[in-house]
Amino acid sequence: MNQPTVPTVEEISGAARYAPFLTGRYEVKAALASLGTDFGNGDADQHVFQLDDSFAAFRANKLLARAERRSKYDARSPAFADPIAAAVTAFTARRLAAEHPRDFALDKSACGAALACHRSGETLRFDDAWQLTAASSSPPSSPPYADGFDALMCQVQEDVAVVVRQDDGGDEVGAIHLCAANHWGAEDKIGQSFFHIHQVVPGMEPVNRKAAQMVDAMIDRGPFVRFVWGIATDTRLNHHPEPAPGCPQDVWHGRRFDAADPRLFVRVERQVLWGLPEVGAVLFAIRPSFRDGVAVRADAELNQALQRSLASMTPEQAHYKGVADSRDGVLAWLRGD
Repeated sequence: MNQPTVPTVEEISGAARYAPFLTGRYEVKAALASLGTDFGNGDADQHVFQLDDSFAAFRANKLLARAERRSKYDARSPAFADPIAAAVTAFTARRLAAEHPRDFALDKSACGAALACHRSGETLRFDDAWQLTAASSSPPSSPPYADGFDALMCQVQEDVAVVVRQDDGGDEVGAIHLCAANHWGAEDKIGQSFFHIHQVVPGMEPVNRKAAQMVDAMIDRGPFVRFVWGIATDTRLNHHPEPAPGCPQDVWHGRRFDAADPRLFVRVERQVLWGLPEVGAVLFAIRPSFRDGVAVRADAELNQALQRSLASMTPEQAHYKGVADSRDGVLAWLRGD
């Protein structure tokens, strides 16, 4: 059975912790902060790519997803041309070596580069145009990496999307490597504009009216960080809309709160937006983490804020976030009823 990977509570407790619901109101807005803003997580708040004790679970999830069907989780459009792919690959390799020198070592020479990835045990080799030439590991990756972007995305815990600005002033999602899917799929969004992707989000209209200006700001300014959150009833990473073969829909869905056996988590996505103005693109690094509902319930401030935030959702927002049927039960559990 091709089950999605489930990090343990112990593993998720070691991740950087964020609580965007502390405002006490569910809001849909850009809410861009400068990367490096102190959220209480030390160096992790400075990083584009965060590494912690759940790395093995994230990597196993990515390898499992790729083995199922890589195109379901790793999609490209013609907008992801060679110069953009090279810029993204070079940025990622250099950033990993700079942020995590104990885990990554980059050896650059006139004829290419080699990135030693100590956590995975792999060495990735690139030519001088940042095209992947070899990936050595034991055992070898299965299926083999498609290119440098695919190989690098399997060394990090983040999923990554790349939005490309077009000559006519529009934009297009050129690449999506999405293995920790939160109820959306790469194949459905690839090639769409920032505006069209977010049309389905209730309350996104004010942001979407300024979509072009936002894309320009993300490419030419920053880097930025923002957060989105929702309710989950497990810590499974992959909730693609299409279940993996052999996994029942009710298990795969992951948003079924049972008051008789309550399991609750706040799933937080940290999104880092790093502009690459030299190629007219922006990299979105998307890292999910979880706040254990038991700990949130025991903390008066977090508990009250989460209750108010859930209660403030419109019916459309509650439906979109998958809590329309369970919100009353979750609120009762948080109150201790």
